[in-house]
Amino acid sequence: MEKSFVFEFLGLKFDLVGILGSTLMALAVLFVCIWLSKKVEMRPNKKQNVIEYLLDFTNGIVKDNVSDPDAQKHLSLYAFVLFLFIWFMNQLGMFLEVKVGDWMVIKSPTADPVATMSFAMMTLLLSFTFGVQKFGVGGYLKNYTAPVGFLLPINIIEEFTNFLTLSLRLYGNIYAGEVLLTLLGDRLAMSGGPVTLVLAAPLAMIWQGFSVFIGSIQAYVFVTLSMVYIGKKVTKE
Repeated sequence: MEKSFVFEFLGLKFDLVGILGSTLMALAVLFVCIWLSKKVEMRPNKKQNVIEYLLDFTNGIVKDNVSDPDAQKHLSLYAFVLFLFIWFMNQLGMFLEVKVGDWMVIKSPTADPVATMSFAMMTLLLSFTFGVQKFGVGGYLKNYTAPVGFLLPINIIEEFTNFLTLSLRLYGNIYAGEVLLTLLGDRLAMSGGPVTLVLAAPLAMIWQGFSVFIGSIQAYVFVTLSMVYIGKKVTKE
């Protein structure tokens, strides 16, 4: 059973493993963005082409799912940063999971439901904000009774299910990937000496490659669903 470094401050518990991993990935995203955009030219160089492609990619997600032009302008940068941050966090545990004895030091922050729920809550709060800005408080609340009033309880429950599905889908996929990689590396590789060590090595590399793909897909899915939820709040049904 792995242990985490947890401390309490003002009645709140803080997981240093999640804080360390998130901070490292935030710095990684900042470094990559600065490095790719360091020399912006009228005739884009290779690095500039990469960041422009990423911006076009995330802008496409926004435009496909949010019809309101004002919301699109505000969400463009959010979608870009959210995609990069989640992508980097998903990959961290695949290549830099660090344990000292039973103590976990570094792992993917998105393998912790608290982190994914924080992202989901941030998206839902943004959707509420844009909805109120678009229709006003009264108009926004009326949307919960659309198209007919007796759907009010279902529409309220939908807010909770959106939060859970958005967060737990990401958490479940990343956590499962790290668990399987740990089983291959710790259990299978060490179970029968050199024979299982040789057998486990290619399996672990194949799974790492597959996990990079899954982590990328999950970052895309999370951003897409976030834009879908926000888009629904600024659209009159």
